[in-house]
Amino acid sequence: MIPKSDRYWLKNAHVSLSVLSLDDKTIAKNSTGEGLCLVDLEIAGGVISQIVPAETFASDETPVINLRGGQVWPCFVDMHTHLDKGHIWTRSPNPNGTFTSALETVKTDREKYWQAEDVYRRLEFGIKCSYAHGTQGIRTHIDSFGEQSEISLRVFKALQTEWKERVTLQAVSLVTLDYYQTPEGVALADLIAEIGGILGGVAYMHPDLDSQLDTIFLLAKERNLDIDFHSDETDDPNSICLQKIAEAAIRNKFNRQIVCGHCCSLAVQTPEVVEKTLELVKQAGIGIVSLPMCNLYLQDRQANRTPRWRGVTLLQEIKEYGIPVAVASDNCRDPFYGFGDHDVLEVFTQAVRIGHLDMPYGNWPCAVTKTAADLIDLPNIGRIKVGLPADLIVFKGRSFSELLSRNQHDRIVIRNGKAIDTSLPDYAELDDLLEKSAKDKR
Repeated sequence: MIPKSDRYWLKNAHVSLSVLSLDDKTIAKNSTGEGLCLVDLEIAGGVISQIVPAETFASDETPVINLRGGQVWPCFVDMHTHLDKGHIWTRSPNPNGTFTSALETVKTDREKYWQAEDVYRRLEFGIKCSYAHGTQGIRTHIDSFGEQSEISLRVFKALQTEWKERVTLQAVSLVTLDYYQTPEGVALADLIAEIGGILGGVAYMHPDLDSQLDTIFLLAKERNLDIDFHSDETDDPNSICLQKIAEAAIRNKFNRQIVCGHCCSLAVQTPEVVEKTLELVKQAGIGIVSLPMCNLYLQDRQANRTPRWRGVTLLQEIKEYGIPVAVASDNCRDPFYGFGDHDVLEVFTQAVRIGHLDMPYGNWPCAVTKTAADLIDLPNIGRIKVGLPADLIVFKGRSFSELLSRNQHDRIVIRNGKAIDTSLPDYAELDDLLEKSAKDKR
């Protein structure tokens, strides 16, 4: 469908105003009630060269593709993933679906199998899926205790180099915060600085939490690193790690980007606690990323009992406070989430349904594009703008109802103006890794 010509038009494309960067006020005036506007986009030399109201470009010999109102999105940004855990479900399923069992199962799998080849192949499989679905930027948390940090982060660095022309990859260290109180934790911070990564960790309520936070902020400041926390992944209303992180950021006068993921307990706390927390988060300049599918899967899970809450944080309230909020995929086919295919459209679809992010949709498309890109410092990704590379996804769905009701498996992914092969890798590629584990169990 996309011509091989160096120059062509995408005609009659619906684009969300929230991801458009342009000064033409006539385009905004003609937007639909869903915030979509009908435009024609000229692609030349792999770059978006013009964006004009539909039917206004001058006709010439340039090839034209009439999208008939189908939507065009910028490529996705998946800003919180765990690619190193991915696709181990078949060999290490979660026996009861709980968070505690997930931790134990992953630990056993990691100790038994996570050598360089195993990590490399599973991590690359996830990248291949993401790329085919239209993702351009990925931030992945990497389990980093002990010797595993050297194995997994070196594998990550190799893949980062191999994929740099197609997907921007970022790595975050993942340990509990007490680890940074040790010499091994300091060495990990040095390694993260060496590979240009992000300092990260899981915050738990602990008598020494304030001291632990001061340490990680000091390590990050000394090495000029951003920080990305796992915070309050629980339904315990007494878990106020997000509030503690914000206080620590202010106390330490930290001026680089901080992201906090999950923040589930915020949804079960009193209005007074929520208000205090969000005021501090805004003051500290923290961005929030929700992981709706994984949190829905794990939170409030008990045997033979239907869950009573959705597990997600206060997406709408956070946004109303003027705090940047994104959504991302988190885990994929591992003990923390037994499903998924690294498709950010699925993430967005489920987030809309779970969090009621419709009526109106407003600028929620930015949660997987522009806002997510800004939070991980990718200023030229996740938006549609004249002069930027034509990195786009073309969907047949004309309205949000059409887009989010079918899986859009027939989407076209355009990178630098050219359509890519969107074939997904075959699960059979990993069979020998799983067969090895099956033999180990016999």
